Amino acid sequence: MANLRITLIQTSLHWENIPANLAMLDKKLKGLENTTDLVILPEMFSTGFSMRPEKLAEAPGGLTTQWMAEKARGLNAVITGSIIVRDQGRYFNRLIWMRPDGACETYDKKHLFGLGEETSYYTAGSKKLITGIKGWKVCPMICYDLRFPAWCRNTENYDLYINIANWPEKRAEHWKTLSRARAIENLCYVAALNRVGDDGNGFSHSGDSQVIDPAGNVLYQKAWEEDVSTIFLEREVVTKARRMFPFLRDMDPFELK
Repeated sequence: MANLRITLIQTSLHWENIPANLAMLDKKLKGLENTTDLVILPEMFSTGFSMRPEKLAEAPGGLTTQWMAEKARGLNAVITGSIIVRDQGRYFNRLIWMRPDGACETYDKKHLFGLGEETSYYTAGSKKLITGIKGWKVCPMICYDLRFPAWCRNTENYDLYINIANWPEKRAEHWKTLSRARAIENLCYVAALNRVGDDGNGFSHSGDSQVIDPAGNVLYQKAWEEDVSTIFLEREVVTKARRMFPFLRDMDPFELK
């Protein structure tokens, strides 16, 4: 099974300005053609973490999804991130997993951030997305999902857990600690991608994006500054960790409702 190149785009965002964010990301993605397998963008990368979906929501297959398809094709890589979507009269914080051939899969954020009033404006998802790339099984989730280990639990034998976020700096230690915990308990790589800069509500974000191996070792971490980095993940690291420490087979059985 092939190794995997993942690129994390840690960036500030233009508040509630879709054209400005897409133009900014156009510049950051230049030069990545055929150099990576997967590009990861933050939560609500086209708008910031806004509670004005009535103003900002796009229909499925709308402008930003079309932009993602164009970028995936040009980069010859999967590109993922979440956007605000209006679907059948409801608003979703929806992660798009866009492939170079234009095919895409989606995940709607399950755990909405009540402290930030997300529950008042958005509808929660109810199904995990387990997808694949180059023979790897991948489980992508969004921000607040990170706090709920039962939802993240590796019952699907996935190799890489992704979390994309607008996680505020005041709880940065939670972000870093929980990301390492998810890697250790699930015996998988974790790619945790957060934004930087202040949002339109005055909340500061320190980034602290990380890539962590199944033993909990931090392979990459960047705080405060904007950064575009590509990290190589070795499939044999997952295989060896699960052979030496077969903890997943001893997990408690459970069923989420």
